[in-house]
Amino acid sequence: MSENTTPAPGPLADLRVIEMGQLLAGPFCGQLLGDFGAEVIKLESPGQGDPMREWGREKPYGKSLWWPVVARNKKSVTCNLRTAEGQALARDLIARADIVVENFRPGTLERWGLDYETLRALNPGLILTRVTGYGQYGPYAPRAGFGSIGEAMGGIRYTTGDPDHPPARTGISLGDSLAAVFATIGTLAAVHHRGRTGRGQIVDSAIYEAVLAMMESLLPEWGVTGYQRERTGPVLPNVSPSNVYPTAGGELILIAANQDTVFARLAKAMGQPQLMSAEHFATHSARGEHMAELDAIVTAWTAARPAAELLELLHAEGVPAGRIYTARDMFADPHFAARAAIVRLAHPELGEVPMQNVFPKLSETPGSVRHLGPELGEHNAEVYGRLLGVGPDRLTALAADGIV
Repeated sequence: MSENTTPAPGPLADLRVIEMGQLLAGPFCGQLLGDFGAEVIKLESPGQGDPMREWGREKPYGKSLWWPVVARNKKSVTCNLRTAEGQALARDLIARADIVVENFRPGTLERWGLDYETLRALNPGLILTRVTGYGQYGPYAPRAGFGSIGEAMGGIRYTTGDPDHPPARTGISLGDSLAAVFATIGTLAAVHHRGRTGRGQIVDSAIYEAVLAMMESLLPEWGVTGYQRERTGPVLPNVSPSNVYPTAGGELILIAANQDTVFARLAKAMGQPQLMSAEHFATHSARGEHMAELDAIVTAWTAARPAAELLELLHAEGVPAGRIYTARDMFADPHFAARAAIVRLAHPELGEVPMQNVFPKLSETPGSVRHLGPELGEHNAEVYGRLLGVGPDRLTALAADGIV
């Protein structure tokens, strides 16, 4: 690792997490816990592992570039959960853990004899974090649930994109990631509760609810006034000026100056301070009502000037503005560098692998990226030997039988 070569243990270093499940929603929760120091032991199917090992468009040397990120700071242990012996191994590990994270369809753990009542009998303080499309109960709970469906049901798909096109999606797995973030918040709240009472509990994070939680005033707008939010492209209804604007060189920049004091600063920067006193631009509501007219004025000003000149002036005047970044921009940006927003770690085949660092930053107990995603079963001997006392001969026999 070329940065932060001797990271501190992290604030969650006293927690052991057993991660079950695959793809993104559950594993991203495991990643977040591991980033802040938890020992995350990931159980994977022998021979194939998590499909995330194969995901991603670019695969240098046949290696996924997604796996090193989502599996960072984790230990990989193979365990066939569809066999009685594999289930017994899982129970033994869970008895020695603080948290289990899983994202199987509801009822799967129960079929494997890993239901919460059984696990809690072995480990009364256990926290079972369950991430699914629709939650653990309700009429839709048994359905297969992917992040994209949760995004649609939670409301963000309908409101994303241009009004003259079908609903769009962001270029990331937003629903899965949001469900994982809420699962992490719930897990840490459950850890805090256990510290006071000694009792564990179930954390039930549904993808559609995680998306719904982000939908601001969408529900009361409909419930109270009958107003349905629609797709509005790069703007928010009645929030102006806050849009993407052209520049003389063809670049696009974002300007967000809808607040009264900020709009006054923008008007000054534009050399048009009279805009602030104009009746139809004088208040937030007035500017929102006359969005098209105001955007036309701002566009005429930005289109006549290069992006660099505009941004220098806007920043000097205290107006929020910026370019629309790509990965290339992030690597070149001095602010990213100053805050170590990108961390680089060595991989035996890929060389130096850059990725996003751990966020948020804690002043006393920061998280860290200690190692990249592991090879399948890389930690079998360590985990089974250290925690369960399984010797080499027994481990070899379990592997021969397809259990690990």
